[in-house]
Amino acid sequence: MPSLDPAVAEIRLAVRTALADLPEGSTVIVALSGGADSLALAAATAFEAAKRGLRVAAVTVDHGLQDDSAAVADRAARTAADLGLDPLVVRVEVSGDGGPEAAARDARYRVLRDAANDLRAAAVLLGHTLDDQAETVLLGLARGSGAASLQGMAVERADDDGVRWLRPLLGVRRATTRAFCAAAGLDAWDDPHNSDDRYSRVRVRDRVLPVLEAELGPGIAEALARTAEQLREDAEAFDEMIHETIEDIVEHAEAGISVSVAALAANPAALRNRIIRLVVDSEFGVSLTRTQTVEVARLVTDWSGQGPIDLPGCSARRQGGRLVFTAAGR
Repeated sequence: MPSLDPAVAEIRLAVRTALADLPEGSTVIVALSGGADSLALAAATAFEAAKRGLRVAAVTVDHGLQDDSAAVADRAARTAADLGLDPLVVRVEVSGDGGPEAAARDARYRVLRDAANDLRAAAVLLGHTLDDQAETVLLGLARGSGAASLQGMAVERADDDGVRWLRPLLGVRRATTRAFCAAAGLDAWDDPHNSDDRYSRVRVRDRVLPVLEAELGPGIAEALARTAEQLREDAEAFDEMIHETIEDIVEHAEAGISVSVAALAANPAALRNRIIRLVVDSEFGVSLTRTQTVEVARLVTDWSGQGPIDLPGCSARRQGGRLVFTAAGR
């Protein structure tokens, strides 16, 4: 019996591990673009799911951003059917803020979330690799948006509506998914956008990471992925501390919410800033920037009678021993 190709073995193991706690007989969805990453994920999931009695659906989103997008989506669906998966192609119109890349991502996740709810899927599997994680960390570092961005993508997360998202290949290199497809005889699609240097992610992939590897030595992508994992562990610990603290120091106020100034002042800056951001995000659905957060924190640590601070969707002011956040216009 011929030995199993190492790339096939590695990806099957990663998928097997991700599926291990799913109930037998449940349905999972694979997000399938037709590219090497998602194609390797789909093929490995088809193989592993059959042994666990799982049903697998492949959802392909046609964003309509390229002339041959419909043909690419249909080809991906045919490949999914050949692998024994239930194919579904959904065509969407991409529009919204943040440019076409962000709008396409938002549209794709809406489709996947709707499909998961319709099929009552136990999980949605995404084909992001270790290389994607490294690129995400570098982009977050360039934005200067703090630990939240440097955490990168989670191996697993669950939405408020119960949809569970899994990334089985987050520890797998992109070269391995290509080797898997070659070994399995799968014809992967190369997205032209992945070589279009108008996109910052492409520039990071083709220019920045290779320079870092050349100048600092190999293993940069793995190091960035490890950094993301460690930061995510730290963030989870911080979040647990914050939620325990908030129960004792937060009160609802008229048209908003208030926080004890003394309690905020007693906490270190890292925890105090996280509490401020979480309170504003939870109450008003607004993500404060670092600059905005520090300005609000000065109402606690450097109080000299200054007036309210206007923030997106709300305002913050010092009122006695409380830091009061009020909805905009109130």
